[in-house]
Amino acid sequence: MINNYRYPFRFYFFSAVIPWSLWLIAAFMSHQTGAEQYSVYIGTLGLVGLCGPLFVAAYYISKDKVLLDDVARRFINVDTGAKRYLMASLLLMPASILLAMAISLLFGYDVGQFTITGQATFSSALFPVWFLLVIAPVVEELAWHSYGTDCLRQKFTLFTTSMIFAVYWGLWHLPLAFIQGYYHSNLVVEGMLHSINFLVSLFPFVLLMNWLYYKTGRNILVAVMLHLSANVFNEIFATHPDSKVIQTGLLLVLTVYLLFTQRELFFSKGYLRQSIRCSNDGFRQLYPCNQIRGEREHENKIYKFS
Repeated sequence: MINNYRYPFRFYFFSAVIPWSLWLIAAFMSHQTGAEQYSVYIGTLGLVGLCGPLFVAAYYISKDKVLLDDVARRFINVDTGAKRYLMASLLLMPASILLAMAISLLFGYDVGQFTITGQATFSSALFPVWFLLVIAPVVEELAWHSYGTDCLRQKFTLFTTSMIFAVYWGLWHLPLAFIQGYYHSNLVVEGMLHSINFLVSLFPFVLLMNWLYYKTGRNILVAVMLHLSANVFNEIFATHPDSKVIQTGLLLVLTVYLLFTQRELFFSKGYLRQSIRCSNDGFRQLYPCNQIRGEREHENKIYKFS
């Protein structure tokens, strides 16, 4: 199954070229005199660029029926024992930002950070900010975790996969820093510390996302929910930018703990599957047993099950 995700270079190349091309045009327009008159074009280019990786993933998935079946299954199938990870995907980011703001109070930061403002810290040209905060995680993760992660994972360990993607994801966002008023542009204005913090935060965030992703049998909705909760809860409060630096530190601590306690998951070179349970009454498993036996016989490989 994992070997069907076989075009990592092509996927990531086109997933960068398409949005970069559109976003750089949008960035140019945003700095023109009277840029407001181009807001429709800037917003449209921004959204279409955001959807670029999804279009690429859909193209490669549509060419392979095995991948179509696999992706469809991963929207709905979650083992009963993995439901706690679904809950973790919803609670991790709000808990971390609330704890970070609480810690910031010890250093003299304002308690007013806990105020729910309902106002985002950036603009978004044509579309409402909250629309983009919600739609971006959905569109992105339907690409990154339908095809992108697994096409890297079939070549590398989960740790290496996560590191490669975190670097790529940071570069992927780069053109957004040139679009006037966008979140990443505002980070540049806030200063070097907060720009660097955004890039550094991607590493623990990606590792935690992929940990949850594989703990739930590669469930795509888990990645969507984690990304969505990060977007919403990091904007809904009047959070001081320095509190987000503290949040990154908290996530790094948690990530290091998981790297030590889940070494086999992160550093095993073999492709990890959930335990397969076969019984006389039926199956509750990641793949049908006869399919896996067929893969073993056909490919003459030994799979390690976790």
